[in-house]
Amino acid sequence: MRARVVSSGFRPAPWLAGPHGQTLWPNSVRRRARPPVTVERVDTPDGDFLDLAWAEGGNGPLVLLLHGLEGSLRSPYVVGMLDALRRRGYAAVVMHFRGCSGEPNRRTRGYHSGETGDLAFVVGELRRRYPDRVLAVIGYSLGGNVLLKWLGECAETAPVEAAVAVSVPFDLAAVAARLERGFSRFYQWVLLRRMRANLRRKLRRVPLPLDGVRIASLTSFRRFDQAVTAPLHGFAGVDDYYARSSSRQYLASVHTPTLILHALDDPFMTPEVVPRHEELGPGITLELSTTGGHVGFVSGAAPWAARYWLEGRIIEHLEQALRGALRP
Repeated sequence: MRARVVSSGFRPAPWLAGPHGQTLWPNSVRRRARPPVTVERVDTPDGDFLDLAWAEGGNGPLVLLLHGLEGSLRSPYVVGMLDALRRRGYAAVVMHFRGCSGEPNRRTRGYHSGETGDLAFVVGELRRRYPDRVLAVIGYSLGGNVLLKWLGECAETAPVEAAVAVSVPFDLAAVAARLERGFSRFYQWVLLRRMRANLRRKLRRVPLPLDGVRIASLTSFRRFDQAVTAPLHGFAGVDDYYARSSSRQYLASVHTPTLILHALDDPFMTPEVVPRHEELGPGITLELSTTGGHVGFVSGAAPWAARYWLEGRIIEHLEQALRGALRP
């Protein structure tokens, strides 16, 4: 294997031009019935819990989904992917990051862009339960950053057969800066409103060492990460958190067959955050499109015939990467 950078075959819907339309439509307009799921609560080694949502599926490969910041089983991109996998005979499970399943987690710590311990734990549990099952992982946005960082940490020993990462914030400091400019501030406002609400909800159940922090003043990602994320997770400050948790520096060690899907007009970041060919590990194919927004990639001739290109492209990659793959 060797690293590749290729152009995407994605063609945006002519009626949905521009990064913001591509980003907002799937999250505000798209509606699809969620496949039947069973939620399983798994206790973690440190006395916390993770909620796994298992979708009814076939006997094909098992696929683990990682949602983005403040995402969950209810996120439209997760629902759509679960349904697409089910239709193709895959089995799928969504890993909710701590505190994202609708109930605050028990421990002081939560989740963040560089926290890979829970992913390693869940993958280990899946491998223990299904030692002969082929396993792949899909990560979106923050979940994609976590996935790529973990794959880099594992290097040649990653216990999965394939991976896909979508709209990854490769450089967290640059992304935080981009989200303070122009219309991109809208996305920051939406996400931070959820983050502050979840923080208040957690504080009603778990005492946190955040004396003197005014939650209402946390109006940017840098402020939130400096006041909350960094101290709760052992970082020296926001810059230390961003530097140590960004996935870009881990890419060179990725050996697992991994497809990264990214749009150069992603409004969460600038094209400068996209890694260069020489930064990529031998397992990576970086597929770039000029447009597509953030976890968008909507095509189709008309609004009533919108097509969500990501789902088909991801399954295409899985079928290629997993063809003939067997657990030893």
